[in-house]
Amino acid sequence: MRTQFKQNLLAAVIAGMLLPVAAQAAEADLLKRIEALAQQNERLAQQLEELKGQVKANEAKAAKAAAPVAAEAPKVDTAALDDLKSQVKKLEDKSLGKWLTVGGDYHFRYDYLKGDTKTFTDVNATFAKVGQALQGDFFANPSSVAGSSRYFGAPQAGGMSTASALSGLMGFSQSMGNVATFDQARAFLGTPANAGMLQGIGGFAQTIGAYTPENSSLMTNRFALDLNAKATQDVSVTAHLTMYKVFGAQNENAVTNSGSAPFFADRVGVFDGTLSHVPSNSYLNVDRVYATWSNIADQEMWFSVGRRPSTGGAPSNLKNNIPRPGNGGTPSLLVDYAFDGMTVGYAPEIDSLPGAYAKICYGRGFESGFRNTPTNSLADTDMVGIAIIPIDTDPLRVWLQWNRGMNIFDAPTMNNTYFGNTVAKTNLGDIDWYGVGFMSTFKKMGPGNLHIFGDVGMSVTHPNNNVSAQFGFQGLMTGGFFNPEAPTSKTGTAVALGVRYDLPSKTLFGFEYNNGSKDWITFAPAADDMWTSKVGVRGDVYEAYMIQELDRMPISSFFSKAFFRLGVQRYDIKYTGSNNWVGAPVAMSDVNGQMMTTTPLSTATNIYATFDVKF
Repeated sequence: MRTQFKQNLLAAVIAGMLLPVAAQAAEADLLKRIEALAQQNERLAQQLEELKGQVKANEAKAAKAAAPVAAEAPKVDTAALDDLKSQVKKLEDKSLGKWLTVGGDYHFRYDYLKGDTKTFTDVNATFAKVGQALQGDFFANPSSVAGSSRYFGAPQAGGMSTASALSGLMGFSQSMGNVATFDQARAFLGTPANAGMLQGIGGFAQTIGAYTPENSSLMTNRFALDLNAKATQDVSVTAHLTMYKVFGAQNENAVTNSGSAPFFADRVGVFDGTLSHVPSNSYLNVDRVYATWSNIADQEMWFSVGRRPSTGGAPSNLKNNIPRPGNGGTPSLLVDYAFDGMTVGYAPEIDSLPGAYAKICYGRGFESGFRNTPTNSLADTDMVGIAIIPIDTDPLRVWLQWNRGMNIFDAPTMNNTYFGNTVAKTNLGDIDWYGVGFMSTFKKMGPGNLHIFGDVGMSVTHPNNNVSAQFGFQGLMTGGFFNPEAPTSKTGTAVALGVRYDLPSKTLFGFEYNNGSKDWITFAPAADDMWTSKVGVRGDVYEAYMIQELDRMPISSFFSKAFFRLGVQRYDIKYTGSNNWVGAPVAMSDVNGQMMTTTPLSTATNIYATFDVKF
């Protein structure tokens, strides 16, 4: 008992040491409470040992007295003995290990990244260039004389002065920001003054030629601490705290193509749905924390609320070499997003369907605040889902999933990105997702065990008439920059297949394949792939890996282990906009200088190696 307590105490102390500096005052209070708890637990342990000794002594006396049949049986105070046993049980119930379990993991990762891009016009750089040019022209010659502008002074360019050219650009940007619908976008672009300004802006186009981005040694640290506390009978609280950072940095610039247009929408910056899943800084963030009430009405029913276990779902656990998620997990092909929400589940006892259960899930992806105010008409972005798992056993797990994302935002809240500080400015519509998949294990297939999985997904968009002004009037999977498209529903499909073979030497070999169609869109920005979430790629992704576990006896828990993993991913991207629901996809073969907000990456390779310790 003392050894278990010291292990738990050590984990708690380490967790306290790793909290941000800004929370030192809270740490001091926490450490005092831990110290007091330690002293209390030590006293309880001493009392427990003493009481156990008394119980053993009394039981020994009773046994000795009963041995000689002819001897007169001594009087045994059974009431006192029962009282001692009751005190022992109470002390055991109060011990730290009875209600609190501590675990976690450490993850080191090395990545070699290399890719190929297509020629495109960088929208952000173009607007920055024209703004700098017109400001410089005005400050060098602040004039209201018609034709004095170096850039818009010619008659065919409007014969503007330096002052009118600068104010015209500012008015264009301000009016552009007021456009909310497809019809308004067409009217805006059809105005002669705006059409002329747009033509003039085109003269400042910052065309980025095709290049080969490469990072030969991206290294990251990730540390996670797991806590599970049994509060009352059938009620528990589970927490997962995570730190994830790049070697030599306290930001996400190494994975966002800092200084240039990002490659993918899910790697523009870190936001609420990807915090702790995309490298950022050394703060220990709360990745998950939720309370669960089980055995409701003495039935296999549960209710859970909090920051959900909606990341790292099946079948991604095979590649990560961790146990598959329990009834809280979601299929990784459809959802890999750090949601706040709640779940109600039920597991009926059906002999023909072992392990079967179903659940209804709800999550909030974006909170818009007060509505119908003078400055805010946004709706919250919510997701609802129904999961049916007809069978969940060691040899076979099958799942069926439906999700709907409602009032999808055009951009999440992020700070210090290539586009500055971003916020949601409009709701673009709804998306339905459908999925069906399985995982199966075949034991003693040759010298080892074989794991296989298959997953199929479909996305169906339901755009409204809104367009995103901050993204050039693009809608939900519709239009291009300054090229709006009438709202139309788009259907996409995806397939994920994989195998893993486990040898008795604790050597594991795996291969996975992902394919996404032109209009496929998922909700999985929190996947641990460095380039972009592979399950959301519009094209093909191949991945092969090998895992070697260390042959060492677990100490901290039954599931403790350490292993190395070596893998390679190959991306062959067919259409632009992977993991992005704003704007219509463009075939990579057709990309040749168009205005785009992200860099079109056509092919990419990621060679990686990890060292993982689970405790």
